[in-house]
Amino acid sequence: MITATGQSRGEQMGSALLPMGILAVVAMMVLPLPVALLDMFFVFNILLSLLVLMVAMHSYRPLDFSSFPTLLLIATTLRLALNVASTRIVLTEGHTGAGAAGQVIEAFGSFVIGGNFAVGIVVFAILMIINLVVITKGAGRVSEVSARFTLDAMPGKQMAIDADLNAGILTPDEARTRRSEVGQEADFYGAMDGASKFVKGDAIAGILILVANILGGIIIGTSQHALSFGQAAQTYVLLSIGDGLVAQIPSLLLSIATAIIVTRVSSDLDMASHIGKQIGISRAWIPVSAVLAILGLVPGIPTGLFLIAAVIAAGVAYVTRNAEAREGEEAAQSGAPAPRNALRAAQAQATEDDENSGVITAEDVTDYAPVTIQIGLGLIPLIDEAEGGDLVSRITGIRKDVSKAMGFVVPGVRIRDEMGLQSSQYRIKVGQAIVAEDTVYADRVLALPGGMSTRKLRGVEVKDPSFGMDAIWILPHQRAEAEADDHIVIEPSLVIATHLSQLLITHGSRLLGPDDVQNLLERLSQHAPTLVDAVVPKLVPLHTLTAVMRHLLADRIPVSDLPAILEGLAELAGRNLEPRDMAEALRPSLVPLLLQQIAAINTELPLITLVPELEELLLRSNTQGVGLVIEQGLTQQILQALSTMSEDMAGQGRQAVVVVSAALRRAFAGFLRAHGSDAIVIAVSELPENRRIEIVGTLGGASQLPPQGGQ
Repeated sequence: MITATGQSRGEQMGSALLPMGILAVVAMMVLPLPVALLDMFFVFNILLSLLVLMVAMHSYRPLDFSSFPTLLLIATTLRLALNVASTRIVLTEGHTGAGAAGQVIEAFGSFVIGGNFAVGIVVFAILMIINLVVITKGAGRVSEVSARFTLDAMPGKQMAIDADLNAGILTPDEARTRRSEVGQEADFYGAMDGASKFVKGDAIAGILILVANILGGIIIGTSQHALSFGQAAQTYVLLSIGDGLVAQIPSLLLSIATAIIVTRVSSDLDMASHIGKQIGISRAWIPVSAVLAILGLVPGIPTGLFLIAAVIAAGVAYVTRNAEAREGEEAAQSGAPAPRNALRAAQAQATEDDENSGVITAEDVTDYAPVTIQIGLGLIPLIDEAEGGDLVSRITGIRKDVSKAMGFVVPGVRIRDEMGLQSSQYRIKVGQAIVAEDTVYADRVLALPGGMSTRKLRGVEVKDPSFGMDAIWILPHQRAEAEADDHIVIEPSLVIATHLSQLLITHGSRLLGPDDVQNLLERLSQHAPTLVDAVVPKLVPLHTLTAVMRHLLADRIPVSDLPAILEGLAELAGRNLEPRDMAEALRPSLVPLLLQQIAAINTELPLITLVPELEELLLRSNTQGVGLVIEQGLTQQILQALSTMSEDMAGQGRQAVVVVSAALRRAFAGFLRAHGSDAIVIAVSELPENRRIEIVGTLGGASQLPPQGGQ
């Protein structure tokens, strides 16, 4: 039956019994306890300790027993309360005989240690050494280290979850669950670090209580009950040792449970199955059997025992080898090797389900991911963190950097494998359009020659996908040779991430939609509500603002200064301009945002100019509504010269800006974009007056102009 609070009647009873039980434990420390009830509590204490140990052994991961720290505190408090209650009875009734403190203490004092208090002291001391020095100390150290490393790893785990979510590997609900588990894991190991101190303190308290019982019993027996020193020692030491053993055996069980929990590795098997699976290797048991058999033949060694052990080891080897053979046959009969990661497993299962059902849904033919990276099967290790892949985390960093540079949140990037691609091939899509396709080698690194490079490396010669520079894929062991020869060595995941960064910036205008703009406006309205309300949608509709911002992004102009954009649009609202013309009019106030990303404000701005003859020729070639109409040969010469200059600048780690007249800027920028160039073009009038400039190249000249009389 479920009540209005959502709890079953059993849960309500449990919630009521626990506080009552804790109050009863506290009462045991103050109020005298009948001997019969004391025996019952001792048995319950042993039962509780055994139960905790069994649950710990059958947990698949530490968080499966997340209540363990609290339960450990309760069990420790119960045991200490029993120590107090039993001490009271031992000291007040101990002179009456061995059964004065109950049957349980008598049994442990007489049967377990044979009624010999000297033996009892030694046994108790050994148990204390095992518990305190070995198990408790080790478990406490593991708890401390686990807590520290878990807390240190929290930011990285959160970033990995965000990266998987952005890559489409996790759904929002799965990501939320993972974040919750990360928080619970930190809380658990932090609590275990403290709970291990309970176990250590309990072990030390056991020693002190034993000493207090023996000394107090001898003093009381000799002074109050007229016992001789020997009689008092015999009586009270046996009772104290029995009392100590009754308490320390459950304490030892809880210490073992603590050690099991803190050393447990998360697995889909319980502890016994986990250990059995990992030690059940026939290749390990065969040499064990052989060594035992050889030792059994050494003179003086008990031959029979060692040979029996050798036969048992050989039997285990035989059984495990047959089990391994059966697993291999089952895997072969299934016809499908195990996928290498969760992504492949999910897709393989989806493919199998679709083939079996024959049903095609809308989800099978639609993909609304804004940005997708498709990879060949050979590149899967780059996204598999278990194999050291860091592509997902690199992409997360790229998204943050590009978002800051462009002024809006770049949407998540989905990563998926594509059977149609070659093993080392990748493809980048913006929406449904393929914007790039190239090849990287997961088992190699890319070497880019520097200005001082003289050596020709062995490898696969290619063009760097991001900047078009000559490069070569080399083996990892060639890294030192390449770096010594002034080559820059880049990991394959970084090659893809850098290429993606370039494409996100180039195609930023396609990634910004009305929803993104609305989010930016809502953010701005928290700081400048009057400005937002006065401009959008009263003067400028949302779709017009989106179009203007897209035109700015197409020219690489950041849209981070949204207040300046709205103020400028408010001034242009009455002129009946097209969004493209509005964007052009806003450029002079926004271009400095772009230039400060290209070169720091206190450094020279690298510029590429046009010779006057070429600029005049291009102005004459500018056809209204069509753009530049240029002879094919001259087009190739301009593009080739600009590509060479850009490549030289990229080799220096710099980027140059093409500067033309205001009348030519829009047409020339469109001309370059139409021919696949991502060069930035600004007007002379857009150069800030406070910036120092450096002319690093000039387009034009006799070799780049057509013959006289031609265009």
